[in-house]
Amino acid sequence: MKKAILLLTAFTFYMLGHAQDTASIKVPSIGFKIGILDFKKTNGTDNLTTAAPYFGLQFFKGMTTQLDAMVNLDMASLKYPYYVSKLITQAKTNQYYFAIDANLNYKLATDDKKIVPYITGGVGVATDQASFYTAYVPIGAGIQLKANQGSFIHISSTYRAELSPLTKIHFAHYISYTYPLKLRNKKPVMIPEAPVFVDADNDGVVGDADECPNKSGLAKYHGCPVPDADDDGVNDENDQCPNAPGPVKYHGCPIPDKDKDGINDEEDKCPNQKGVDRYQGCPIPDSDKDGINDEDDQCPTVAGISGNHGCANLQPLIDRFSSNLKFASGKTLLTKQIFAGLDSIVLVMKAYPNMSLAIGGHTDNTGSLKINQKLSEQRAMAVSAYLIKKGIENKRVSTKGYADTRPIGDNKTVPGRSMNRRTDIIVLY
Repeated sequence: MKKAILLLTAFTFYMLGHAQDTASIKVPSIGFKIGILDFKKTNGTDNLTTAAPYFGLQFFKGMTTQLDAMVNLDMASLKYPYYVSKLITQAKTNQYYFAIDANLNYKLATDDKKIVPYITGGVGVATDQASFYTAYVPIGAGIQLKANQGSFIHISSTYRAELSPLTKIHFAHYISYTYPLKLRNKKPVMIPEAPVFVDADNDGVVGDADECPNKSGLAKYHGCPVPDADDDGVNDENDQCPNAPGPVKYHGCPIPDKDKDGINDEEDKCPNQKGVDRYQGCPIPDSDKDGINDEDDQCPTVAGISGNHGCANLQPLIDRFSSNLKFASGKTLLTKQIFAGLDSIVLVMKAYPNMSLAIGGHTDNTGSLKINQKLSEQRAMAVSAYLIKKGIENKRVSTKGYADTRPIGDNKTVPGRSMNRRTDIIVLY
């Protein structure tokens, strides 16, 4: 038995070590297989056949275009007396069965064919629970089917004739799938030629290490000059702003703009105040200091209000001229005193064409609300009609009646009611 194992080991190493290195010869491949072991079983005087499933691994390596070396490793679980010898006790439970064999497959065609029949033969050894060993000779035939990327499917049957009297002969039928191993080819050792070092720019960086062979540079920049990323003439080692161009006097940074108005300090006459270009970086002036710049101020030398475009607030003046717009009880008649004030208002409106007036009529609480509402509207209309008659455009005058809803005096007294029979004028810009 020891001689059979030694013979199997030597044969396996011989096949793996003498394969030819040719493109058309099968490359080393590994596969998985499943199949059936068909043993003869003795039951009294009858001879029966029992099939047991098994699985295993395969290794292939081509020796010639039509001859492959193959190694099989099989495993099964068996529970029947396949031994001939009466010295071995019949198994009561499943026992592990292992077998390894080495074979030569002679193919009737080369691997470039889709279907390749072949015959196989070899030598192997099997063991039961690592307790009993038997040698056998597998002889059979199979079909190789070409798959993708150098893979193959094998369908085969072998007759395994034992070389030991311990076991009965049996058959092995299987199907397997093999896939090529990617083995690294050995690269030839190349003796490099002695390099020729050239330093055309005399910067001490030679050969391929110099990325700027025609410009003198530094080793830390691979033979290139110190870079100037922003092309401002200040190299990056001295440039405090390497990504923004600027003059040397500012260490490579742009000319500063402290007030962030877009005008650099060298051209900005007001470097600490935001301004505009047409005033050399200074703010738009406000000559009368009324908070309205001269470009928007229609009265740039006289302080005014924004509502009147920088001109004076006209409401106090209109209030003074309209202070005498009082009416007799139940009347809408304009008196001479009223005319004088309205004439002054006309002059102001002509002087300030952007000004409009909102005229509101009022009454005391004498009479019903309905009568007072109509009376207040008529008083406002009387003032409006006079202004329009004096040349003021209709669109510059609006009217509204408030009846007795906005008193300014006590309606319980005669003087108070007199104050409430009035017309107010509000300036609109």
